[in-house]
Amino acid sequence: MNISEREIIDSLVNEFWRLGYFTLSRRMGKYLPEPTAIGNFKVDVVGRQRDKYAVGIILNLNDLNDLNLIEKIKYLASRHSKSSRKPVTLLVGVPEYYHKLAKQKISSLDGELKRNVKIVKITENRNAHLHQNKHTEVLFS
Repeated sequence: MNISEREIIDSLVNEFWRLGYFTLSRRMGKYLPEPTAIGNFKVDVVGRQRDKYAVGIILNLNDLNDLNLIEKIKYLASRHSKSSRKPVTLLVGVPEYYHKLAKQKISSLDGELKRNVKIVKITENRNAHLHQNKHTEVLFS
């Protein structure tokens, strides 16, 4: 797959927007600050929707083969917001061809933690529809 880490993060941010989250911070962004680490783990995107928060991470093959991955996911999926004590949703962005492997890893989590984790498939053509609209027919001349 010929897709950069920045494009993967962009796709994850698009998923945040699709779910209605406002992006508070993101890695490799121009205008937003870098997210701070949560515990000892780096995160790629942080979003907010009213009083609900979401954290996003991207995983590659090395991350999926890491022995500490389950601990990282458990830790990030068990976070609660300080004010409302609502659970923080964890969005995990993975390339499409690692989706099954990521699903297998996350299926070993407890029921409550598993509900806080959403896996997002990242495909190479995910952003194609954004650029496609720029070249549509002219309605007014």
